[in-house]
Amino acid sequence: MNKIHSEFAFQSRELGAQIDDTLGEPPNKKYYLKVVRSLISEFAKGSAIDDVNLLSFALADYLRFEDPAGLLAESEQYDSGDAVRVMSLVCCNDQEAGKALTTVFNENPELARKAIITAFLYKNHKRWSDEDQTLEALQKQEDGDDEAEEEDDQSAPGEDIMNLFDSRGDENG
Repeated sequence: MNKIHSEFAFQSRELGAQIDDTLGEPPNKKYYLKVVRSLISEFAKGSAIDDVNLLSFALADYLRFEDPAGLLAESEQYDSGDAVRVMSLVCCNDQEAGKALTTVFNENPELARKAIITAFLYKNHKRWSDEDQTLEALQKQEDGDDEAEEEDDQSAPGEDIMNLFDSRGDENG
């Protein structure tokens, strides 16, 4: 599993919740598409909506991710990254969505970068993990497991079982 920045993990989960909430139960695809098209229209007009999730919500169904490995690599840093590179890793399969993305990119490249990565992570949730899988983190986890085993080893074998049935404690001796 690839490690991504925790904020991207959060944004991706939030995007999923937004989409599920908008679809409703039972899913109302017509209403969902109306909301998405409305957002795309606003972004294409240049509305100053500075929200990663709203942009990724609007574009998620229209982005084609040309280089998944490149996008995963870009997801390691939230506050800094190469917006031009991220834009080159996707394309839109809808003219109005493409116009919206280009308009936002020209006005706020970082917003576009974050929204693209968030949409990618949402669409490809099996490719990443927000758990720390670095060698250092795994060693700390293993050290914690060893300490728990040592504490268990300090009692005599069977002591726990004997104490379950001995209501008078050590008075039986």
